[in-house]
Amino acid sequence: MPATFHPMSPSAANPNAHPGLARGVASGVAAGALWGLVFLAPQLLPDFGPLQQSVARYLAYGLLALALLAPRWRRATAPLGAPEWRALVVLSLLGNLLYFVLLASAIHAAGGAATALIVGLVPVVVTVAGARRRHAAGPRLRVLAGPCVLSVLGMVLVAIDAVRAGRGLGGDAASSVGGLVCAVGALVSWSAYSVGNARWLERRPDISSRDWSLLTGVATGGLALLLLPLTLWSATTHGSSAWLRLLAISGALALFASVIGNAFWNAASRRLPLSLAGQMIVFETLFALLYGFLWEWRLPGLLELAAIACLLAGVLWCAALHAPGDRPAHAG
Repeated sequence: MPATFHPMSPSAANPNAHPGLARGVASGVAAGALWGLVFLAPQLLPDFGPLQQSVARYLAYGLLALALLAPRWRRATAPLGAPEWRALVVLSLLGNLLYFVLLASAIHAAGGAATALIVGLVPVVVTVAGARRRHAAGPRLRVLAGPCVLSVLGMVLVAIDAVRAGRGLGGDAASSVGGLVCAVGALVSWSAYSVGNARWLERRPDISSRDWSLLTGVATGGLALLLLPLTLWSATTHGSSAWLRLLAISGALALFASVIGNAFWNAASRRLPLSLAGQMIVFETLFALLYGFLWEWRLPGLLELAAIACLLAGVLWCAALHAPGDRPAHAG
C-alpha cells in the first residue's frame, strides 16, 4: 500500500518519544482479545464454507458500521477523496474478506497447527516491515532481533504441540498442501493490511481511528454484498437452526471482533510505532489459544505454556525497547 510517512508526526520529530505508549499497548491487547474469537468460528460453524462465513460476518459488519455512521455520515465522509475510498476498499479486501476466507480455509484443510504457525508469524513480518521503513520510529531491526526470535520460537512450539496432539479440523496438517498455501496467503494478506492501514492512519491524522474503522466496515460490507449472490448460489440445504447459528455468530463477530476490535487496533496503530504495533498482533494468537483451551475444557500442556511464555516475553521485550529514554534508534 503506497503511503507517505507524515513528516510532522511525533514519532518522526523525536524517535524516542512515544506518547501514549501504555494506552497503545492496552489497545493492542484489547484488539487481540477480541480478534482471538475469530479462530473459534470455523469450529462453531462446520456446516458453512469459508466464503459463506466471511460474507455473513462482513455483511453484518457493514450494516453495523453504516448504522453507527448514519447520524453523521456527511461529516465523517467529508474529508475523504477518491484515494481514501480506494484505500478503504483495498484494506477491507486484504484485512477482512480475503484474510478470513484464507484463514477459515487453512483451518479446515490444514488444521489449526499449521495455521497457527504460519499466520502467527504476522507480528514478525509487520515488526520487520516497520523497523526497515525509512525514518522509522523506534529501534533498528538488529535491536529487535531478540523479540522477533522469541515470537518465532513461541509459534514453533505451538505448532509442534498441536501436530503432536493431532488437533485441528483438517487432520494431518503437514499433508494438506492447499491449506498451507491458504495459511501463507492469510499471512501475506493480513501483513499487507496491517502495514497499509497504519500508514493511512499516519497519513490522515484528521480522521479519527473510530471513523476509519467504521468506514472500513462500510467498504467491507459493500464488497460482501457483491459476493452475496455467489454464496447463495453455492449454499447447500441447511436447517433453520443452522442459519440462526450463522446469523448469531456472524453478528457477534461483526460487533466484537470487527467494530470494537478494529477500533482498538486503529487506536493502537496511531499511538505505537509500526515495529511495536506489529508485536501486539501476538495477543490474537495468545487469546485464540486461551479460548481454545476453554472450548476443549482443558489446561495447557508444557509446550503450550513454554510457547505462551516466549510470546509474552517477546512482546514485553519489544515494548521495553520502545520505551522513552531507551538507547537511540541508531544504536545496535
